Amino acid sequence: MTPISFDLTGRVALVTGGSRGLGRAMVRGLAEAGADVIIASRNEEACTEYANLIHQETGRRAVGIGAHVGKWDALPGLVDAAYGQFGRVDVLINNAGMSPLYDSPSSLSEELFDKVIDVNLKGPYRLCALIGERMAAGSGGSIINISSAGSVHPRPHILPYAAAKAGLNALTIGMAHAFGPTVRVNAIIAGTFLTDVSKSWDEEAFAKRADSFALKRGGQPHEIVGTALYLASDASSYTTGSLITVDGGQP
Repeated sequence: MTPISFDLTGRVALVTGGSRGLGRAMVRGLAEAGADVIIASRNEEACTEYANLIHQETGRRAVGIGAHVGKWDALPGLVDAAYGQFGRVDVLINNAGMSPLYDSPSSLSEELFDKVIDVNLKGPYRLCALIGERMAAGSGGSIINISSAGSVHPRPHILPYAAAKAGLNALTIGMAHAFGPTVRVNAIIAGTFLTDVSKSWDEEAFAKRADSFALKRGGQPHEIVGTALYLASDASSYTTGSLITVDGGQP
């Protein structure tokens, strides 16, 4: 029997929203597992800075690329830049997302609604399509979409975001069939993680909500890395079209 391996040596991973939050943690995990990494977000300076740090600390090749995932016509340029730098992409993690606050469902503008859909659904679709086709024409690969517990437990203050992530769940399953058998497509349904965004939360209100979780707390960013490495590596060779929940047991 071939031993299970999480080793990513010789592979190239592209992570959107990779300079902060969950994306930042996954970039480090991928690099420590041996992958070269492409870090993409709207802030190219932050991506490049983090890429330099990753190279210094892990020895892996790392490149930062500025790209707005919500801009449909900009994404072929990101893909071309990634392939231009490395000649291949073996792992794509669609992590970039946004969930803006609003006073009530009727107060949400069409412009803001469209931005939420663009970043959380249209962008991942576009990258899945562009990179998935190249992966399928080559030696295959793994696509990981970062979804949300809100996609299955939508709350009143995140409705456009929840709808987009529910669409991402459906997209994940459909793309697994579109690009199989050599490309695997899965999603992580992420719960509440304590990233930089959480610093502005009402701590008392969150503690009360977290008391209903099985683990009684929010997640730390590094706690999503194990699942990402599983899906990125050969350890998950028979896993595709799956939605894996990592949420600390949220009801």
